[in-house]
Amino acid sequence: MIKDIVIAVLWSISPFGEAKVGIPYGMLSGLNIYLVFVLCFLSNVLVFPLMMFFLERMNTYLLRWTSYKKAAIYVARRAKLGSGSKIQKHGFWGLLLFVMIPIPGTGVYAGSIATYLFKVKKRKAFIANSVGIFFSSVIVWVTTLLTMKGIS
Repeated sequence: MIKDIVIAVLWSISPFGEAKVGIPYGMLSGLNIYLVFVLCFLSNVLVFPLMMFFLERMNTYLLRWTSYKKAAIYVARRAKLGSGSKIQKHGFWGLLLFVMIPIPGTGVYAGSIATYLFKVKKRKAFIANSVGIFFSSVIVWVTTLLTMKGIS
């Protein structure tokens, strides 16, 4: 049980899945469905302050290395193409909707990068990311729950 909780939380803070993978993993592992939701949601929310710390402090230092700089420029271009116009046009609501959509590439990692690139105020961005993560988590949780009921 503890192992499954740890794995669900790790999936929720991972850029490869976030709560979109952590929630189904925990629920399908037989964990309490409400505990899974709360832990995965909170774990995913924790990513925003960690990413902002990294982008503001570590990014400047790491940009000295050519390989990191190339990768960072690639990610920045993709973020600007994927979400840039929506976030710049709609601000808070654009960021919230972008993070809320439970598909790969739209989550708190992308929302944090967009916040950094487009100079969105951190407090507003944190709220937009948190609300977006909440609705995304609810969508994934309900979908997983209905799927589990349909299977059994």
